[in-house]
Amino acid sequence: MGSKVVVSVYLIIYLCAVILAPRGVAEIQNPQGIPGIFPPGLVPIDLVKCWSSLFNIQGCVLAISTSFLSGKFENIEAECCKAFSSLDANCWPHMFPLNPFFPPLVKEKCSHIIPNYPAQN
Repeated sequence: MGSKVVVSVYLIIYLCAVILAPRGVAEIQNPQGIPGIFPPGLVPIDLVKCWSSLFNIQGCVLAISTSFLSGKFENIEAECCKAFSSLDANCWPHMFPLNPFFPPLVKEKCSHIIPNYPAQN
C-alpha cells in the first residue's frame, strides 16, 4: 500500500510540473503544423489542456491516478466523471499512453455513477 501512495505522489508532482511549466518558444511558434513532421491539423495534443479540466475538480486527479495504478475505480466521484467525459477523446492516448484500455474502463465506471452518462461503445 505504501508504494502505491509514493507512486501516486510522484505522478501528481509530475503532472503539476508539466502543467505549471512555462511553454517554450518551440511550442508557440508554429501551431498550424510542422512541415515534414506533423501536417496541419495533426499538431501534438496540448496535455495541459487535456489535464486542466481534471485539475479543476478537487481530488479528481488523485482518484484517476489511484485508479490507474490500482485498477480499482471506487474513488471516482460524479463530478470527476463529468470532467472526464468532457475530455476530448484525442487526449486519452496522450494522457494514458501505457494503458489504452484505461479511459474506456473509467467511462464504464462512470456510466454506473451518473444516470444518462454516455456508455462505452
